[in-house]
Amino acid sequence: GQGDAVFIDNINGVQVLIDGGKDKKVLYGLSEAMPFYDRSIDVVIATHPDSDHIGGLIDVLRRYRVGLLVEPKRESQDPAYLAMEKVIEQRGIKKIYAVEGMAIDLGKGALLKILAPCRGMKIASDNAASIVAKLSYGKRAFLFTADATKGEKKCIIKNEGGLLKSDVLKIAHHGSKYSFLESFVNLVSPRYAVISAGRNNRYHHPHKSVLDYLKARQIKILGTYKSGTIKFFTNGNNLEIK
Repeated sequence: GQGDAVFIDNINGVQVLIDGGKDKKVLYGLSEAMPFYDRSIDVVIATHPDSDHIGGLIDVLRRYRVGLLVEPKRESQDPAYLAMEKVIEQRGIKKIYAVEGMAIDLGKGALLKILAPCRGMKIASDNAASIVAKLSYGKRAFLFTADATKGEKKCIIKNEGGLLKSDVLKIAHHGSKYSFLESFVNLVSPRYAVISAGRNNRYHHPHKSVLDYLKARQIKILGTYKSGTIKFFTNGNNLEIK
């Protein structure tokens, strides 16, 4: 649907869920990605307090044992955010606030580095508080950008520069033209661009200008609005789509 959810399953069994879409659909996705007897997730990242990213996390937090919840230090009156925070408190889930420079060691050489929210950056909107994270494993890398704004991306460029190179880029904000920054994409220089958006959504995501730019640079576009769940597999050298 018109939302975001990314599931990372490491070779050692460590699992990370980045966002959960807007509703209970994420539970069906998890049931397909995880063994039926597995009722725990090591890390859940709520990238920012928008319901199309965290709405589904409410039921995830209720049904799974979560080792750590990571979120930006950004409060909201969105009903989904308030409900999520209530479940976090009720279940006593450990919570930390994400900030640029943090890293989560997933083991076996897999590292999830937090690139944003940037330290000292004035956050004027929920989207500008988005957690941006880069997953590195061997020679392969994935960059997850939530709904990061142009301003946030400029801050990341200033801080990270040439370290952004990744094989897979999750395009920010469902392919919206308002968050798309050409210089950011050029530095990432991905082989694949993944766009999470609902089929025939009312926002007309992804925008034609975004698709045209990616196509002109021969970046393969993968959209959930066409393919549903998109799966990547890597051993640190090879990268496959199944």
